[in-house]
Amino acid sequence: MVNDENTVVIVNSLAASCGITLGMQRSEAEALCPAIVTIDHDPTAEMARFEPIVQHIESIVPRVEVADPGLVFVLTAGAVAYYGGERALIERIDKEIDVFGGDRRIGLATGPFAARQAARMTSESEHIYVVDDDEAFLTGLDVSAIGSEDLIATFRWLGITTLGALGELPSDAVISRFGHRGLEAHRMARGIAAAVQPRDIPQDPSVESSFDPPVEDLERASFIARNLSQRLLSGLAPHGLAPHRVIVMAIAQDGTERVRTWRSADPFDDHVLAERVRWQLRAWVDGVSAGIRGGIVSLRLEPHDLSGSGRQLAIEEDTRSVAEAQRALMEVQAVAGPDSILVAAPQGGRDPDQQVLWSRWGDAPRSPARDPSAPWPGKIPGPSPSLIPPDPVPFTVSWFDGSPEQVRLRSRWVPVLSWAGPWRHVGRWWDGEGSSERYQIVTSAGAYLCEVRDGRTYLIGVYD
Repeated sequence: MVNDENTVVIVNSLAASCGITLGMQRSEAEALCPAIVTIDHDPTAEMARFEPIVQHIESIVPRVEVADPGLVFVLTAGAVAYYGGERALIERIDKEIDVFGGDRRIGLATGPFAARQAARMTSESEHIYVVDDDEAFLTGLDVSAIGSEDLIATFRWLGITTLGALGELPSDAVISRFGHRGLEAHRMARGIAAAVQPRDIPQDPSVESSFDPPVEDLERASFIARNLSQRLLSGLAPHGLAPHRVIVMAIAQDGTERVRTWRSADPFDDHVLAERVRWQLRAWVDGVSAGIRGGIVSLRLEPHDLSGSGRQLAIEEDTRSVAEAQRALMEVQAVAGPDSILVAAPQGGRDPDQQVLWSRWGDAPRSPARDPSAPWPGKIPGPSPSLIPPDPVPFTVSWFDGSPEQVRLRSRWVPVLSWAGPWRHVGRWWDGEGSSERYQIVTSAGAYLCEVRDGRTYLIGVYD
């Protein structure tokens, strides 16, 4: 499975046997195994397929925290005694999810980081790994387990190749050299859970919304997820806080209540949290056995494990104004629709209208279909026009010996101060488009991008 950057993010056992690894480019993976089938990474659809598995685990241990589609942390305290020991509990969970088939890896440890590393130590034949001592287990692991590529490279350059060697360093030396990220890596290497920084917070920082009519389609659910996530984090931002764990609670029209906990190693930001909530809503709305009958009538987000490590306020940062601006934009979207506010990004193309890629405000930016750094023969030199009419507008220009002399603006003629061009533009002849010539014309009233074809002049852009 590959993401938008054509990088491999998920590998099954068959692909791994061919030498395909995580982080490999799609072209390289397909060259290693030409018969392989590559699938685009769609976390929302993956969460919808993963939801039944989470429900089966919850039928055994109620306290389940989802980190990513395919990755859950199960809090075993209490359940171990009920099922007669750790091994018995794991085997019970393993048997419960065996009906779904496919590869599965289960690691048991005291902390979430050690448990995830234990799961990675499993194999296809032995897919259960139990850690007796987190610190002793982590000591022999390679430093690459911390996941941060730049930190890993620096640690290796310093001769620190294992988590044990990293954990032996003094914590004050690590934080003075590598900052907060280095301290987090140092704590992980020693098997210490991330500390929560207590401080004054709102009495109830949770956010909740009710819906009439109920939410039944994914597009409306996505908008609601973004809205609630931004409300939650903008309420915590003035206190310098962000949650590591968020509980999502939804009530269906028939009174059924669904609850799911999402965990993140780093404090949630609004984009990441909105994405997780959207995945969960799709799993509930589209899932066959999710239990949301008649749509969602109420949705609530509860933040937990609040920490200030994820947000550093600037000296003159006006968080109140930013929050008010975001709320205003959300209100406009709520009234005018999700496509009413768009964000522009550059992309490749010859014509000015092809060089802008639009994305919905609040959504993840779309990947450009055309490379903006490519040469694009025939492209008009910059700067680009600030206004492009949807269709070419007839434009009256007086010419003398191939040079523009005057431009007619309504009832008056304005002399041309300077001009550049022409640039030959060849259309898609296979679609019946002809060729034309383009000019940049500057007058005392403004600057214009014009196109001359079939003896007539058209306005195709206005410069600011």
